Amino acid sequence: MLEGELSDPRIASAHVTEVVLAPGGKSARIFVAVQGDETEEEETLVGLMTAREYIRSQLRDRMGVRHIPELTFAIDRSAKMTGRMDELLGRMRKREKKQASANEKQ
Repeated sequence: MLEGELSDPRIASAHVTEVVLAPGGKSARIFVAVQGDETEEEETLVGLMTAREYIRSQLRDRMGVRHIPELTFAIDRSAKMTGRMDELLGRMRKREKKQASANEKQ
């Protein structure tokens, strides 16, 4: 639904990474990973919040259930954070190797 059915131009290329259903099933938080910068993430979030009633109605029709939880959307930045952590750890390892080789030469 995110990739082809929502015609809002604010919604960038995104995919759902996790859905957390509250106890009792009255609300759900949907985590979405967006390909792009922070501006695109924020615009996508606004577009999804605007379209949430449409999304709920589509889920109701497709799933054939009477009750669909209230939806809230959140940006999932875990993949970007993991990439940044890997980059920083790689830099740290390079520094350690340089220091170790410099110490061996002394």
